[in-house]
Amino acid sequence: MIRVLLADDQVLVRAGFRVLLETEDGFDVCGEAGDGEQAVALAIEHKPDIVVMDIRMPGVDGLEATRRISANPELAGTKVLVLTTFDIDEYVYEALRAGASGFLLKDTEPVELLRALRVVASGEALLAPTVTRRLIQEFVGRPENRRIDTSAVREITDREREVLGLVAGGMSNDEIAAHLVISTATARTHVSRIMTKIGARDRAQLVVLAYESGLVTPRRP
Repeated sequence: MIRVLLADDQVLVRAGFRVLLETEDGFDVCGEAGDGEQAVALAIEHKPDIVVMDIRMPGVDGLEATRRISANPELAGTKVLVLTTFDIDEYVYEALRAGASGFLLKDTEPVELLRALRVVASGEALLAPTVTRRLIQEFVGRPENRRIDTSAVREITDREREVLGLVAGGMSNDEIAAHLVISTATARTHVSRIMTKIGARDRAQLVVLAYESGLVTPRRP
């Protein structure tokens, strides 16, 4: 059972999500929050698997709430899936840096939302490669955004750099394994080691750090 906390300042939006999830096997809505502060409090209380987080909320917004949840050791098992009405949004980029496991647009089809929740619950990042690349190109080149420790970059091996490039391109562990002709377990080990070396909480943050560090370079269209 995937336990979900809904955080959105619009009551009708939360109600729609609740109906969708409660009519689908394998999901349980454990709470609803109308702002970021309430979302954090309910996350601590219920420890959901996933918080579906709207970015633009009054008071404590979704960005700060994501940051607080990601930084709380008690919520290490809780993932944040950000919802936004904009596919190019600096707040979304900052949410990924803060530890969100991915994002979706609010006009996403219901079946895609359900798929997204299952993907995030399984431990994968939900990053649409085309949208992610546009976000990276828009924001990562700014000098103030380069915050990764350069000593961590030097610890990355050539093989890990290759794997990291594939992760940043949106490949899953299975796809990486097929591409490099290695086992899925080996691909998973590579990804895990890279995350440890550069201090990424999950695959979504790993992608952001990969671009920020210069280990992966965005391809211009």
